[in-house]
Amino acid sequence: MTDEIIDLTRYLKREPTSDLPKGTMSLWGADGERSRFALPLWRIIYLAQGDRAVISWSYTERQARMHPFVVLDIAADPARTDVDGANVPKFDPDEGPSLIDFEDEGIVIFLGSRAGRIWTLLVDGGGGRPEPLARPAREDILFLAGECAGLLFLRDLADDAPAE
Repeated sequence: MTDEIIDLTRYLKREPTSDLPKGTMSLWGADGERSRFALPLWRIIYLAQGDRAVISWSYTERQARMHPFVVLDIAADPARTDVDGANVPKFDPDEGPSLIDFEDEGIVIFLGSRAGRIWTLLVDGGGGRPEPLARPAREDILFLAGECAGLLFLRDLADDAPAE
């Protein structure tokens, strides 16, 4: 049996658009149990036609200040961890899960809240998507975001977020 490296660009059905090696994937903050976020985030990036997914949190009273929790970046190494809170809508802690589609600027998904923190998933980059997500892609993304929310709140990974 031989070990082979899987070329992920073959599955994406698109040509690599950078000088990075084919299939570059940079994970930040995905140590231990957090590594479980990698697969749903990769699938969300693909469906949203982005190149970075960030699960981040903010305090309910200071939602403009975002803190990255897990980042998967398929366009940069090391992963870009900056999140501009001005581009992320304010969410009410009691709000239900929702997806906001900014088309060419990406998507933001409200994952939930716990212990005074708002949790969101941001997907951006990828050169822009000129039209809204198709219904099947939107439904799949929401399903995968639910998987991320389950990891955060049912497996208590949200409790691992450090204080400022």
